[in-house]
Amino acid sequence: MTRPEAWQTQIDSYPFSHRTETRFADLDILGHINNVAMAGLFEHGRGMFNHSIEVTRRTEGQRWLIARVELNYIAEAHFPEHVFISSGISRIGSSSWDIASAAFQNDECKAVCMTTIVLTDKNGSTPIGDELRKEFERLMVVKG
Repeated sequence: MTRPEAWQTQIDSYPFSHRTETRFADLDILGHINNVAMAGLFEHGRGMFNHSIEVTRRTEGQRWLIARVELNYIAEAHFPEHVFISSGISRIGSSSWDIASAAFQNDECKAVCMTTIVLTDKNGSTPIGDELRKEFERLMVVKG
């Protein structure tokens, strides 16, 4: 496992944060939030981040596809404390971008997640438009 960079574990690095509840059903046999539940918390937080984007996210016939998700666990998370999923854009390519996210509980980073998204149309990957690119630039994480 690759150790996360320092900026990834600091809540102030991210331009967006969403508070979400943990559930009793999320616990594993040891009483911790289980790994599948943590992935679900990241998915929910990423969805809320995507819906916060203030421009047209795609035109008709385009869609966003997840190409990669990497999740690294740092510390145990517990029920019933809330989790804050903080997110931001960490890389913008010609037709893809990375969303960096981190899960915080009681001001401590519990896990980090990196998701690569590709903008596609019927012919495959397609370039990110200028308006969306500017919005992504506004939502960049602070790396250092």
